[in-house]
Amino acid sequence: MDIIHRLNNELLKQPFSEEQRQVEQLNECRQIASVYARIENAVAVLSDMKANKSYIYYGKVAEKLGLVSHDEMQTIPSIWEKDIFCRIHPDDLTDKHAEELRFYHFVKGVPKDKRTDYYLSSSIRMRDITGKYIPILHRMFYLTYDTNGCVRLVLCLYSLTTTASLERLIVNSANGQMLELQMQNCSNLLTDREKIILQLIDQGKMSKDIAQLLSISINTVSRHRQNILEKLQVNNSIEACKVARKLNLL
Repeated sequence: MDIIHRLNNELLKQPFSEEQRQVEQLNECRQIASVYARIENAVAVLSDMKANKSYIYYGKVAEKLGLVSHDEMQTIPSIWEKDIFCRIHPDDLTDKHAEELRFYHFVKGVPKDKRTDYYLSSSIRMRDITGKYIPILHRMFYLTYDTNGCVRLVLCLYSLTTTASLERLIVNSANGQMLELQMQNCSNLLTDREKIILQLIDQGKMSKDIAQLLSISINTVSRHRQNILEKLQVNNSIEACKVARKLNLL
């Protein structure tokens, strides 16, 4: 999915710093992920943004989802757990990646000493071992940041839930405050001019029409169009409009 490329650029290309405690932090967070998997019977995925690597710990829910036997652990050379993603309903997977991008930009606006207080919570549909979609609670925590303010270790939890509600929330675990994710947008991803041009593209306007309407050259329109595709990490204007709607940019 194209939005994954956007997340790749946002997360993997951060200006990470070199710190002595990174190995110690990784070991601590791996222990946290292991405990979550054991206590909640969840699938816990700890992703290292700097190393582009993930550590997956399987609780008993893994067997219900047809993944592996519980109590197993796997290391993969990617921050994307494809074996898990392929079991998520396609509509929910698109929303999930858009939510994570929106959450990432929300957290960047939070004071550094408060960022780890927040986590993302939503219900998604995943196929179980019989092929039936069941509701799963998905939570994402940014566990550590480096001295440059870059998020380094991210924990994703997949556990059984009794509700099929697709409510998406940003939760402050320190005070219980909950924010609806739909209220958090990524309005700073595109400039005002890029948004206007994207709106005109969405209306079916060609580059020459946009140039005339905005009194700019076709070359300038082309440059803006290319910038939009790069910022949204998509291959064409149709995908750009689709992702922009997910991010409340249209």
